Amino acid sequence: MSTSSTAASIEIEETAGSSIRIEGVTKTFGEDTTTPSQALRSVDMDIKPGEFVSVVGPSGCGKSTLMLMIAGLLDRSSGEIRVGEDYVDAPLTDVGIAFQDHLLLDFRTAEENVMLQAVIRKLPKEAVKSRSDELFEQLRLTPAKGKYPKQLSGGMRQRVSLIRTLVHDPSVILLDEPFGALDALTRLQVRTDLERLWLRRRPTVVFITHSVEEAVGLSDRIFVMSPSPGEVVEEIVVDLPRPRPIVLGESPEFAHYVDRIYAHFQRMGVLSGIDVPTQDAKP
Repeated sequence: MSTSSTAASIEIEETAGSSIRIEGVTKTFGEDTTTPSQALRSVDMDIKPGEFVSVVGPSGCGKSTLMLMIAGLLDRSSGEIRVGEDYVDAPLTDVGIAFQDHLLLDFRTAEENVMLQAVIRKLPKEAVKSRSDELFEQLRLTPAKGKYPKQLSGGMRQRVSLIRTLVHDPSVILLDEPFGALDALTRLQVRTDLERLWLRRRPTVVFITHSVEEAVGLSDRIFVMSPSPGEVVEEIVVDLPRPRPIVLGESPEFAHYVDRIYAHFQRMGVLSGIDVPTQDAKP
């Protein structure tokens, strides 16, 4: 099937993603000390296969901690996480992870950085090379394949990082502030590129961000977190057509979702002294 909007039409394939179910998850650091610190309190999320969901909340609310637990890179204090039918009790293998820092190796070219996935995961190099070439072309980066990270702009480095994240076609993609170090215009472009890449394969995406606007611009659903210890205070379904235009701010529907989330932060005391339209959290 296909979908269209003010942006160009994109063919949308059947989902390749896995479901993620988070039930009663808590995390306390320093549990064996006299000064334990609770990061997350009774978090529940039910993420459908192929969904793009965002988690937004103030600094220190446990967003990144939650992502690391989904990936199996950090133990839970209590609760359960399932990806597909499997309980997460070890690092996931069928996952792609990207952080704010692109983490490219300076002594490898852009293409060599991407092809590390084949080496680390012991995948057929020809298949990974074919997929790599496809992604470089889709992101208009083919001329950059032979260049080193220091020869690339910040936006180009982050797009190479996205290619490395996607090249093995993971069923789950975890993104932790991947646009945080980019300037405003580059963020818009990379956000649009990410949506287009996601629409073509439909992995399940969990996007951790401080940017309410980016969350609304990318997501099917948004989980709004409270200040620490973090818990979900609202789950918002974003009913906007895809692919979404690169400039969203002029849409009253877009503004409604943004205002609704900022209103939450006002009520929780995260924001004060600014003019955010007053509205009920759940219209």
